[in-house]
Amino acid sequence: MKFTVLGSFEISHNGQPCTPSAPKVRQVLALLALRARQVVSLDALIEELWNESPPRSAVTTAQTYVYQLRKGFDALAGGGPDDPLLFTRPPGYTLELGGSTLDASEFDRLLDTGQSLLEEGDSHRAADILRDALALWSGPVLANVSCGPLLRGYAAHLEERRITALELRISADIRIGRHRELIPELKSLVSVHPLNEWLHAQLIIALNTTGRRGEALRAYQELRALLNRELGLDPSAELQRIHQAVLTSDRAPERASELAVSRA
Repeated sequence: MKFTVLGSFEISHNGQPCTPSAPKVRQVLALLALRARQVVSLDALIEELWNESPPRSAVTTAQTYVYQLRKGFDALAGGGPDDPLLFTRPPGYTLELGGSTLDASEFDRLLDTGQSLLEEGDSHRAADILRDALALWSGPVLANVSCGPLLRGYAAHLEERRITALELRISADIRIGRHRELIPELKSLVSVHPLNEWLHAQLIIALNTTGRRGEALRAYQELRALLNRELGLDPSAELQRIHQAVLTSDRAPERASELAVSRA
């Protein structure tokens, strides 16, 4: 059985989709999947489903959702040892994935491996592995789930991890010398994340390194105006140093990209 959360929440068994159609049941299963092999208390389920306004029937209703999930697993898996099973574990429930897979777990493994390779100086392998990690994503976390407070927290954490993987992969590509290839992607990224100064810095570095000094200077000025307008701030000291290096045509922007790797 395969669980995916890096995009729409989907479950497949032997290649066949079997995601619960009932929104609340899907929400319960998403929380159990993201906390696989851990006990999820009944109180946590109630908090996720209804936050601070649970109905009087909250305990019975939550138990009914779990019962529906257990019936579904039994029908699919037949209780096999390598299939995911839902157990009662006071004060709540545990989803044992067994031989099943969760894309978020695979993403974490690839991200950690890629980061270690980059720190060891193996930029080519790091870039490939981090690219594989990012390829697991198909959209926002749990895009088809109405998330309560607990799932929103998990989603925010995973989105931050996604940005980390993206920054590390860009750092690896820069170390390899793929500045020209990165420019279209970086332009797109700064439009999606306009206040991410790290991404703006890499765009300025890539433009300057490929001989597009005027565009690099214009990119800095546009960021400076944006930060002043939106936050009343100037660019960071690091970005100002990169800007000065572009103005004087020295090699500092390349070294700045190396410094950025250690911060990612």
